[in-house]
Amino acid sequence: MNVNGYEIKPGANLQFANLAGADLWDVNEVGVDLTRADLTGANLQSAALIGARLSGANLASANLAGANLTGYELAGLMITADLTGANLRGANLTFADLTGADLRSADLSDANLTGADLTGANLTGANLTAANLNVAVFENANLTGANLSSANLTGADLTGANLEDTNLSSANLTLADLTGANLTGANLSSANLTGADLTGANLENSDLEGAYLFRANLTSANLLSAWLRKANLTDADLTDVFLLDADLTDATMPDGTIHE
Repeated sequence: MNVNGYEIKPGANLQFANLAGADLWDVNEVGVDLTRADLTGANLQSAALIGARLSGANLASANLAGANLTGYELAGLMITADLTGANLRGANLTFADLTGADLRSADLSDANLTGADLTGANLTGANLTAANLNVAVFENANLTGANLSSANLTGADLTGANLEDTNLSSANLTLADLTGANLTGANLSSANLTGADLTGANLENSDLEGAYLFRANLTSANLLSAWLRKANLTDADLTDVFLLDADLTDATMPDGTIHE
């Protein structure tokens, strides 16, 4: 396959290649080296780039819907690329290294990011609806205004993450670590936070209506003006929690009583 004068084949060396705007739809090539290649606006829809090297590549506004970027031996890919606005809907990024990646406004809905490392990544406004983020690492990541509704964040590390105005409605955050996270104005309605660690988290003005917080740790959390109607706080740790002006109507308290 020849694209923009470059031969696309298994194991091809495409370092620094100019593939901007290239149509690579459904391409199936193993071990391609795209280090620092320019893939701006390229169409990689349904492409199988198993074991590809994408370090430093520019994938801004590229279409990677349904692309398979799984790395060998579950090592994943190192993607220190610009993925601003990229379409990664349904992509397989299991154990991918996306440390510090720019994923602003990217579409990662239904993507599989199990065990992916997104430490310090910028996911402002990204769409992660129904994404599988099981045990993924989002330490100090920026998820401001992102949509994570119905996402699976079981055991995810969100320590110090910025989740301001993020949509986490119906998300599964069982055993997630949200220590020191900023959840100001976040939508956590009907979210499952069983055993989650929210120590020192800022939940000011957040919506936790119907949220399941069974055995969650809310020590020193800020719940100023938070909406906790019908939330389940059974066996939750509310030590030094700040609840000024919080709405706990019909919430189940740690001792099992219903707050009026």
